[in-house]
Amino acid sequence: MAYLSTADVLDALGDPTRRAVLELLRDGPRAVVDIASELPVSRPAVSQHLRVLKGASLVTERKDGTRHLYRVDPEGLAALRTYLDSFWTDALGAFKDAADEEGDTP
Repeated sequence: MAYLSTADVLDALGDPTRRAVLELLRDGPRAVVDIASELPVSRPAVSQHLRVLKGASLVTERKDGTRHLYRVDPEGLAALRTYLDSFWTDALGAFKDAADEEGDTP
């Protein structure tokens, strides 16, 4: 996976249509036409959104004859999860520090 900044990935997910596209891909690979049938946007618009998600390493593309099938990229999601998990780790650490300080106070 090419290195992308977390900001690039979050920017890609900042658009509600792109989030909807990613949600539709949760159940498995889909063609552009299948994705577009579920959304209030055109096939060319879906293709554009998929290009952004692919550029952010959140989806992959596979050609199947004349169709392009897209699926969630587990590596891209794992990188995003690691980033988001760091907030939880930091929050738990801060909570532990606060609890320790509270325990030290008479």
